Amino acid sequence: MTHLPLRVALVQTTLHWQAPAQNRAHLEEMLEDVAGLADLVVLPEMFTTGFSMDTSHAEVMNTDTCRWLGMTANRLNAAVVGSVMTADKGACYNRLLVARPGQPLLWYDKRHLFRMAGEHEHYRPGQARLVFEHLGWRICPLVCYDLRFPVFSRNHPQAYDLLLYTANWPARRALAWQSLLPARAIENLAYCAGVNRIGKDGNGHDYAGDSALFSYDGTPLVQLGNQNKIGLVNLSYADLASYRQSFPAWQDADDFSIV
Repeated sequence: MTHLPLRVALVQTTLHWQAPAQNRAHLEEMLEDVAGLADLVVLPEMFTTGFSMDTSHAEVMNTDTCRWLGMTANRLNAAVVGSVMTADKGACYNRLLVARPGQPLLWYDKRHLFRMAGEHEHYRPGQARLVFEHLGWRICPLVCYDLRFPVFSRNHPQAYDLLLYTANWPARRALAWQSLLPARAIENLAYCAGVNRIGKDGNGHDYAGDSALFSYDGTPLVQLGNQNKIGLVNLSYADLASYRQSFPAWQDADDFSIV
C-alpha cells in the first residue's frame, strides 16, 4: 500500500470554562484556517468545558458536540479528534471522540483518571485502547494522564504509526509533559503528538501549552510554545518505515498483556 504524507493540525488554544457552545463556536472560527490543509485535526482534552469535575455539563452521545464533530470532519474533509465530558448508560466518561468524513464516530474512554484532581470519583475509566485507520495510517489516540503510563501506550506488536495525546496538562508539571512525549516516540518507534491547552481554567490552574509533535527518533517536528495557534506538520510514512527497518528495536520488545 502506498501511504501519502499525513497532514496533521495541532489546535492549541484557551477554552471557555464549562461553556460548550462558546467553545464550539471559537474552535469553528479557528479551524477555518486549516480547511484544505489538514487530514487530521487534534483538539485539546475536554475541549467543550475545560478539565471540569462538574458532570452536570456532560453530553449524551449523538447530540450537539457529536454532531458538530461530524459536520466539522465533513467540512474540513479531515478526521477530527478530541475528548468530551460524556454521559452514557448511567455513567460519565472522559471520552475521546474520533470523527471522520462520512463515517460513524469512534471513541476511546480515558483509562487513567487523574486522582489528584478527583477525576476517578466522577468518571468511569475505560478498558480498551483504540487504534483507528485513516488514509492508510494507524493512529492510537490517548488522553492526558495516560502519557505517564508507558505500558498502556506500548506499540507492540507494531500496532500504530502515530500516537496522540490530547490534554489539559498544568503548567507546573510542564517538564514531565516535555520529557515524556519524545520518550513515547522513541520507545515506540512512532510519531507522537501531544495537544495541550493554554490559559487559566475556572479552578485557577494555568496551562502553558507546549503542544508538539515528535518524530520516531524523538526529533521535534513542531513545537507551539505558549501561543494561541494551530501547528501544521506533514508526516512521512516512507521515512517511518525506513527507520523501523534500519533500527528494528521493536523486534526485541517484551511480550505482555494488559489485564
